[in-house]
Amino acid sequence: MSKYEITNETLAHEWAMGKTDAVRRPPMRILDLAGSPAAMGNAHGAAHAEEIRTYAAERVRLAGSEFWAGGEIGRGDVLDIARSCLPAHEAHSPSLYAEMCGIAEGAGITPEEAVVVGGFTDFVDTVRAVVGGPHPDEVVEDDCTAFIVPDHRCDGQGFYGQTWDMHDSATQHVVLLRIRPDDGPAALVFTTTGCVGQIGMNEAGVCVGINNLVATDGCPGVMWTSVVRDALLQDSAAAARDAILAADLAGAHSFLVFDASGEGHMIEAFPTAGPTVTLDDDALVHTNHALWAEAVAREAPKNEVLKDSSTRRRARALELLDRDGIDEHVLMAVTRDEGAICQVSREPFHIESSGAVVMRPSTLDFWAVWGLPSHNEYVHVPLVT
Repeated sequence: MSKYEITNETLAHEWAMGKTDAVRRPPMRILDLAGSPAAMGNAHGAAHAEEIRTYAAERVRLAGSEFWAGGEIGRGDVLDIARSCLPAHEAHSPSLYAEMCGIAEGAGITPEEAVVVGGFTDFVDTVRAVVGGPHPDEVVEDDCTAFIVPDHRCDGQGFYGQTWDMHDSATQHVVLLRIRPDDGPAALVFTTTGCVGQIGMNEAGVCVGINNLVATDGCPGVMWTSVVRDALLQDSAAAARDAILAADLAGAHSFLVFDASGEGHMIEAFPTAGPTVTLDDDALVHTNHALWAEAVAREAPKNEVLKDSSTRRRARALELLDRDGIDEHVLMAVTRDEGAICQVSREPFHIESSGAVVMRPSTLDFWAVWGLPSHNEYVHVPLVT
């Protein structure tokens, strides 16, 4: 079964009718899912069928364009590459593969299209590797700023938080899944429609988040979204880290994991490398450029404007987090920082902060905002209704 929860019906109605300005959104919409993986996927797909079909068609078209692929290829070729990734998904996690196929069935798309819509940023790394085309440095899909704040900076209860920045056309697709699988931990999962998960926290107090990186070593494999959800099946940050490092990756992301005990790790995960650092006395902050030599060697060139943005956002977050007495209000303010962190859509890249989350795993508190954090309100979302 599934249902939506909108906590401000007036604002939701005004937004749907086009009566609010473009940066205001309703409170975070929540889709409750329970049951077997296939049942949860089917309910997800059916709830957003038209939206997912439209989104999938757009993503398949973009993945075959010269700009994204490094050489124009047809729809059939794109789907052939996506099909080559299906065995890796099934081997990686049969349950998540069943959920992804359930989304496809519920929405009326193919599993191959679900691969593209659910993991586009990794998928285009794979396409460029197969096509053999160049990596255009203007290509960008997100500019997230993610951070782990250690317990001693937060009166003994640390936090994970991040903005989720994407092309502004993706903001309308944001949704929060509240899942209760038959065989696995309950979790809150920030994502977009048609995608199994992008950021989240499970009932064991394990938090997982990401930043996109662009790989030169892409290959047919598992999309990052399935890796996030697999990490959310684990009972500790160490186990989540190990699950990420064991995945047969298609592309590159940094993954940050944090748990209720205060343990945290950051992994710059590429198909052929995975340098890792462990949380110590200072906050861990990652944006959208590789930090360690092993990852830098595998990272594609980045537009100077975008590289400067990534560097400034990381420096600003480190500055804001270099203090004691941090709580959820401080972290919400960090995500609202308009000097560097909260991204407003501008030409030519149209990247904006499509939402943000703040999570405290020791208490299972989860706050989320849909749309620009600077212009919208966080809501506190309980793990269990």
